[in-house]
Amino acid sequence: MKKYSISAMFPCYNDRETISLLIDKVNSKLKQFADDYEIIVVDDFSTDGSREILLEKSKENKKLRLIFHDKNLGYGLTIRDGLLNAKFPYFFYTDGDGQYDPDEIEKLIKFLDDDMALVNGYKILRRDPFYRIIIGRLYNLFMKFFFGIKLKDIDCDFRIIKKDIFKDEKFISTSGTICVEMVKKIELKKGKIKEVGVNHYNREYGNSQFFNFKRLFFVSFHILILWYNIVGKRR
Repeated sequence: MKKYSISAMFPCYNDRETISLLIDKVNSKLKQFADDYEIIVVDDFSTDGSREILLEKSKENKKLRLIFHDKNLGYGLTIRDGLLNAKFPYFFYTDGDGQYDPDEIEKLIKFLDDDMALVNGYKILRRDPFYRIIIGRLYNLFMKFFFGIKLKDIDCDFRIIKKDIFKDEKFISTSGTICVEMVKKIELKKGKIKEVGVNHYNREYGNSQFFNFKRLFFVSFHILILWYNIVGKRR
């Protein structure tokens, strides 16, 4: 199996209970399966002591790079910041809350080749409260219908992207709609895509920043803007 150089990134917002273990897990896997690698954590103005843990972690792991936001900028800008600062050709990211296991990056890496634009996970079984499962399914159906996305699980944030696919690309999203925007733009460019089943786990610490009415309204507004810019204008 050919080895590739990978930038692995975690967005972090009040994830002090999970972020250190996630770093260790992805570090262990990339040592085995990557030609070269780095680990980036973009902290979106955490207030729970995550930053102090990350600073200590960086002293023992020279592969770890830290980016600290001076204010809370949101999920989309956090992902974009990680992508912009990644120095290797392949960009992996997953969330810092521990609902995905970085050990499973191995599953994605095995499908990389020189033409692969995206290797995307899909949740084998979603481990969330019932109402979140329903909202997640509706969200996936809505995105597929309005954006024409073919990917099985749009909001599975466990993916490796070939950075070149976004060369000279300007992103619009500042919220969780960044996932829809990236996937749709890869599909529009007819990039090669592979989907791989991954495990999903209960969230043991903290609270979701997405599943509240204020945030859902905010995301809905951004979906309309995104649809107009990458679908509506084309029609």
